[in-house]
Order: sequence, then structure tokens, then C-alpha cells
Amino acid sequence: MVNLTAMSGFLLMGFSDERKLQILHALLFLVTYLLALTGNLLIITVITLDHRLHSPMYYFLKHLSLLDLCFISVTVPQSIANSLMGNGYISLVQCILQVFFFIALASSEVAILTVMSYDRYAAICQPLHYETTMDPSACRHAVIAVWIAGGLSGLMHAAISFSIPLCGKRVIHQFFCDVPQMLKLACSYESINEIALAAFTTSTAFICLISIVLSYIRIFSTVLRIPSAEGRTKVFSTCLPHLFVVTFFLSAAGFEFLRLPSDSSSTMDLVFSIFYTVIPPTLNPVIYSLRNDAMKAALRKMLSKEELPQRKMCLKAMFKL
Repeated sequence: MVNLTAMSGFLLMGFSDERKLQILHALLFLVTYLLALTGNLLIITVITLDHRLHSPMYYFLKHLSLLDLCFISVTVPQSIANSLMGNGYISLVQCILQVFFFIALASSEVAILTVMSYDRYAAICQPLHYETTMDPSACRHAVIAVWIAGGLSGLMHAAISFSIPLCGKRVIHQFFCDVPQMLKLACSYESINEIALAAFTTSTAFICLISIVLSYIRIFSTVLRIPSAEGRTKVFSTCLPHLFVVTFFLSAAGFEFLRLPSDSSSTMDLVFSIFYTVIPPTLNPVIYSLRNDAMKAALRKMLSKEELPQRKMCLKAMFKL
């Protein structure tokens, strides 16, 4: 057992103290992690190699997959290692880095989803100006802004979270350094730092949510005026996967991060944390590929026997460079 009074880090309680359940948790997380890695790497590779997918929508999708790849890598490998070793201890430096990267990547994901909703709005509601609005330079600047905004958000959350005085044992009832769970260890729930953190998180999430909602209100009003049923189906096939991902991610993350710290059930916290840390990065590649005819065609082409040798040569050339 870890000496809770002498340690400078934290003790992550995880899902269970029973050894068999810890091994089961590690195996399930390992399978999920490998699926997420495979799916997101496949999307990044397909979009990079297939020139027909070099458009703003797939450019943003590639960066979403990259974010998902990094996002799930922040928490799941550490949790697998803790379960296999039967030790949930995490050092203070590791916890600070985990909070920074977790918040930075989560904020970047919300921002890229907001940019993707605007891209769909520009493509459907303003098709004549789409090429001018979403030119390559604008797309690059948007992605750079997404990564910078995420980094600043992560830096602010890490700085504020670890400046709050903690009381009692440093035990976190979670499988990673979760900010809401860490705030439960604070000596007071009403410090200025916590209020500033909650206000910043709420305002940024609200701005992104309002932007996404307004974009889709305009999109659906435009789509419903399309006379052709085939045209409406084609538009919905590109918009509905994105809308599902946005709704799923923001609802789960919002429930966990925007509520006040309390002594609620740790089991419920664990369940909701899986909904925004593990499931979205794993399901996003499936959602975007199954509902998108262009992605399915590109996947079939890349995996076909005729194209496979050429793709291997391209990949080798890329690695040599």
C-alpha cells in the first residue's frame, strides 16, 4: 500500500480493488485503445494518401482523428499500466502533465468540432462563396488557432487546479487525474480560483455550443428546402455523423465538468468519464466512415490488392523523407 501521508503525488482508485477485475479492466481498455489507434490512424492515412479527400471537410476530420489519437493516449495507457501493476500511484509531475494534455486536447476537440460545423454551414448555406471562405490558408489558420486555444486552456486549467490548497488524503476516485475529482480535495469549494475556472470553462463551452447550434439551425433550414430527396440524403450523410459526435461528446463532458464539486457517487463519475474519454475516440472513426460514401470508397481502394503495393511504396517514401 502507498503511504498516503508521505506521498507527494496522488492515488488513483480506478474501478476496483479486486485483482481479477483489475486485469479485466486492463484487457478491456487495451482492446479499446488498440481499436481507437487503428481506426484513427486509418482515417489519417486514407485522407493523406487519397487526393480526392483533400478538401476542407476531410482536412478537419484528419485533425479530429489526430486529436482523438492523442486524447485517448493521455489517460488509457496509464490506467492500463496501473491496473496491471496493481498500483494506482501517480506522481505530482505526471498528474500535472496529464491534466494539461487532457484539458488541452479536450478543448481542441471542442474547437475543431465547432470549426467543422461552420465548414458544413459554409458548404451548404453559402456554396457560391465556399471556396473563398474555406480556402487552404483559412483552413490552416483555423487548425493552428484550434491547437493554440487548446494549449492555452490546458495551461490555465493546470495552473489554477494545482494552485488550490488541498486538504486530507490525496485520493482521486477516478482512473486518471480528473479536474472535478481533484476539486473535491480542495480545502474550500468557494475559492476565487475555482470560481474563475468554472466561469472560464462554462463560457468557452457555451460559446462553442451556441455556434454549433446556430450553424445547424441554418443547415437544416436550408436542407429542408432542397427539392430532391437524393440531395437531402447526401447532405444528411455528411452532417448527421458530425452532429452525433458533437452531441455525445459535449453532453457527457458538460455533465462532468460544468457541475459543482460534490460528494456524489464515484461509480457514476467513472461511468460518465468513460463516455467522454474512451468512447468518442473509439467510435468517431466508425461513425465517420460508415456514414460517408467517399470515405468508404477510399478505404476500399486503399485496401484493394491493386492499390496496396502502391500505398506501401508511398508510405516508405514518406518515412524516408
